[in-house]
Amino acid sequence: MPKTRGRVGRNLVAAVVAAGLLGACASGAGGTRAAENEVPLVLTTFTVIADMARQVGGDAVRVDSITKVGAEIHGYEPTPSDLRSAASADLILDNGLGLERWFEDFVATLDVPHVVLSDGVEPINISAGDYEGLPNPHAWMSPIAGQTYVDNIVDALSELVPDAAELFQANGAAYNAELQALADELAGTVAELPADHRVLVSCEGAFSYLARDIGLTEAYLWPVNSDTQGTPQQIRATIELVRDRDVPAVFCETTVNDASQQQVARESGAEFVGDLYVDSLSATDGPVPSYLDLLRYDVDLIAEGLNG
Repeated sequence: MPKTRGRVGRNLVAAVVAAGLLGACASGAGGTRAAENEVPLVLTTFTVIADMARQVGGDAVRVDSITKVGAEIHGYEPTPSDLRSAASADLILDNGLGLERWFEDFVATLDVPHVVLSDGVEPINISAGDYEGLPNPHAWMSPIAGQTYVDNIVDALSELVPDAAELFQANGAAYNAELQALADELAGTVAELPADHRVLVSCEGAFSYLARDIGLTEAYLWPVNSDTQGTPQQIRATIELVRDRDVPAVFCETTVNDASQQQVARESGAEFVGDLYVDSLSATDGPVPSYLDLLRYDVDLIAEGLNG
């Protein structure tokens, strides 16, 4: 996605400098931000990959997310507190593929290593709109692509804490086995849907990788969350598609306003079934406290709606 500049970028640079000074004080002569015998801190850009890192890292690392439950990740504006946390981290994990439009400025002057978890995923390019030709960043929404994220987490944590490398590798292998089993389960769920109902209409085009890997056709109001989402043209085109394909249900994501999709449902005759989780987990007592829960919840909700 295009780099975020202007007022936000300038404010970030100023805050980063201050945070960098704090981080330098915290680092000490040894260069590492974790004190001797302290568990290293791994910071992630959003809650989904934080959960993935915790599953791999176990008790050998501490994991925290910059954005919190319910946050919209694309246009997030980091706070000074975020920058102070990042300055004291030992490793930062980000999604890449242009998801975090604020991230380049965020880490510009921080002396903290970071690893892009989508490296190695075969990207699906966006086919329309302002971001046409750029990669769709939502690769974690497929449990197949998610296995690449896990492999990258294993490698990153093994480099950070070599003494725990065997633990990370064992945890990663077990986690990837769960993801593969879930991918097979989700594909089986979709295969039971009527063939002409296997069309997923969402607000944001966040399901390209999931749709490809489990047998759905994807449609959406806008390709990536932006200031121009839910335009009259987007709404009209989606209404026509839903009518033409006789799609029984439409969906939206928890982190965006669903008013446009509610209009699509009213004017097309489709049912608005509910909200899908993409950029954020729920609270621990909510429906999707983990990455695996998120994938299973979404596909179950999609199948319920598309079954009519």
